Amino acid sequence: MAEASELIAGLNEDLAAEYQAVVMYRTYAALVSGPWRRDLRAFFEGEIPDELGHAAFLADKIVALGGTPTVDIPPLPIPRDAREMLENALQAEVDTIERYTRRIGQADACGEISIRVELENMISDESRHRDEIRRMLMDWR
Repeated sequence: MAEASELIAGLNEDLAAEYQAVVMYRTYAALVSGPWRRDLRAFFEGEIPDELGHAAFLADKIVALGGTPTVDIPPLPIPRDAREMLENALQAEVDTIERYTRRIGQADACGEISIRVELENMISDESRHRDEIRRMLMDWR
């Protein structure tokens, strides 16, 4: 029982971070300026559907496990420029991958194979996001 409550708490932490990602990407899409504005705005807006899908999965699993989905989000870093937006987004993706990797262990301890499999898929999504942002930051002047 303690393992399930720890898993629920962890999934709620992940849910809060996914909500934060949605707000971050929407905010950055609005704030971005400079010569790459159109491309970066489209990039940030394009990330939102994946993050919303992850949030939906997490909220549904939390309820299925007997918990209540969080409505809280961590504070959002407000950047000074487009490069900082990308750096913040990159750090968020790296942090998410680390959290989901930890969560897989908790899901395994609870015998929640479907959660494990979906978390692996979500890690794959977040890894693609991370790699794309890394490439965008390469040779940034």
